[in-house]
Amino acid sequence: MAGPDIPPILHDGLGRTPAGRAWIDRLPDLVARAVRRWDLTLGPPFVSGASSWCAPGTTAGGRAVVVKVSFPHDEARDEVVALRAWHGHGVPELLAADADDWALLLERVDPGTALADATGTPDERLEIGVGVARVLWAVPDVPPVPLLADVCAGWAGLLEERGARHNADPGLVRDAADLLRTLPAQGTALVHGDLNPGNLLDAGGRWLAIDPKPMRGDPAYDLWPLLEQVDDPFAHADPAGVLRSRVRVVAGDLDPARIGAWGLARCTESALWVWDELGDEPGARRTLAQAAVWARLAR
Repeated sequence: MAGPDIPPILHDGLGRTPAGRAWIDRLPDLVARAVRRWDLTLGPPFVSGASSWCAPGTTAGGRAVVVKVSFPHDEARDEVVALRAWHGHGVPELLAADADDWALLLERVDPGTALADATGTPDERLEIGVGVARVLWAVPDVPPVPLLADVCAGWAGLLEERGARHNADPGLVRDAADLLRTLPAQGTALVHGDLNPGNLLDAGGRWLAIDPKPMRGDPAYDLWPLLEQVDDPFAHADPAGVLRSRVRVVAGDLDPARIGAWGLARCTESALWVWDELGDEPGARRTLAQAAVWARLAR
């Protein structure tokens, strides 16, 4: 039997690293084992995942499923325990898992339209996204996933090193690093960790979040990708005004200034990652300018 198709995004991303190439070489065996283990018929893989191989399939009993085989990395390590804690509330149901192969068998989300591609105004889509987030945050028994405070403390140190190396705005870097060290202290929610509009899918009238990178901490952490990506606020004449309006839509009982502070911290961290890891100075400077807009909302 021919091996599985490998989407170009995997070759172009992970495939550029030795560990990624080794994992891609193992994928035919990992996928074949999943097919045998769960008695599946698989279709062509999805083409959008940057750190996992995912494909729709059908069990011998006719159930529509998705197989996900992840590249082993820290952010994916606790996906299984988080999915079990959520019990299919706000996420696809986890049907089975193989820890050794980093393989999951999941409920298939149909039709699977991403919130990024959905109709509706930005505010309507934000309401959908934050509605799912609140379901995830409400889980009563939070498993022992990494603490957001520990993760962000590591990021703060890297941010300071990268900022000094690239001579980035020292005030912006200092403020963002301070926020990464102090913001996570509030809250003990099970956060998704990557709640962007591409990770929210339509399940026929209900919306589900996929590809969590779970942590325990402040729920306001989750909102920055939604606020920036349901529609580009920085394409508007008054981006601060647009963001301020959007924050009001999602805030609920959360402090709007705190949401803005997370925007400043995460936007700055993202900019310096782009500069340091990708060597994209123009892109990093554009993102730092956006972080300066977030700074106006953090007050």
